[in-house]
Amino acid sequence: MQFIQLSGVVKACALKNCIMQKNFFKRIFPIRMSMSIKLTFALGAIAVILLLSSIISIMEYRRMSDYVSNLIASNINCINIAQKLSNECDSYNLRLLAIVGEHDPAMIPKIDCNAFLKEYDELRNTLNSSEAVSRADSVIYAYSAYMLTSLEFEKVIVNDFIDNRDWYFKRLQPKYQRLKTDIEKLNDVIYLQLKENSQTFQDGFYRSIIPGVVSVGAGLLLVLLLLMFILIYYIRPLKKMLSGIDEYQTSGRRYGYEFEGDDELVHLNSDLTDLIEENVELKKRVGKLREEREKLIETSSAAQEL
Repeated sequence: MQFIQLSGVVKACALKNCIMQKNFFKRIFPIRMSMSIKLTFALGAIAVILLLSSIISIMEYRRMSDYVSNLIASNINCINIAQKLSNECDSYNLRLLAIVGEHDPAMIPKIDCNAFLKEYDELRNTLNSSEAVSRADSVIYAYSAYMLTSLEFEKVIVNDFIDNRDWYFKRLQPKYQRLKTDIEKLNDVIYLQLKENSQTFQDGFYRSIIPGVVSVGAGLLLVLLLLMFILIYYIRPLKKMLSGIDEYQTSGRRYGYEFEGDDELVHLNSDLTDLIEENVELKKRVGKLREEREKLIETSSAAQEL
């Protein structure tokens, strides 16, 4: 007896909790949501997530691509300028070597130092690291030392060939080698930066596609959740309804399937229940009419026999 009372209390508590949860959801979603609204809302949520993640991926890739592309273009420009400076120094040094021993100061070639300094300033302003700027300063210092030494050639060229040769190889050539070494070191720093920027671009590419990958995973998860939602809240009730109808048609078992909700499927189940109940009542009335008809026939036959 106590067990029965306890089970009744448990059922009452469960029913109360169910009613409270139902009222809670009604307060949260006061608007009645039909089947079309629910499906549209679910599919719209998937579309919005995929759209937002795609926009984020595109914006991140574009931002990273523009940033790294500018850095790479700057590095390439620096390499070109450094190579141009190196070629100008090579050409000037070879022209000096060609007139060693000519004894004519008028044959000394001229070099446009202002153009060289302008290109150096452009190179220095393009560099974006302290190490590269330091290497560029070393280049201009070495270039200044080389040019100052080359100005001595006006006095040395009038001497004999041996003095010209000794000056060129022992005095000028070390300054030229120092200049070439500094330009090569600057190129090495720029190439290293170019390699780092290329790696940054590659890392940024993978980072930019992460939102797309996450959105695809979230989209698949939402699709699975939507599939489960449709199976639980629509397909299963429809199967239960069809099973109840089949049982009613085959064995005459009363249709009494009920489930929670406020959409068209619930109203369909309610209308179907009412329709089956009316059919049951109609069958009962038809059965009674048949019985009364048979009794009337039997009474009439008995009266005729008498």
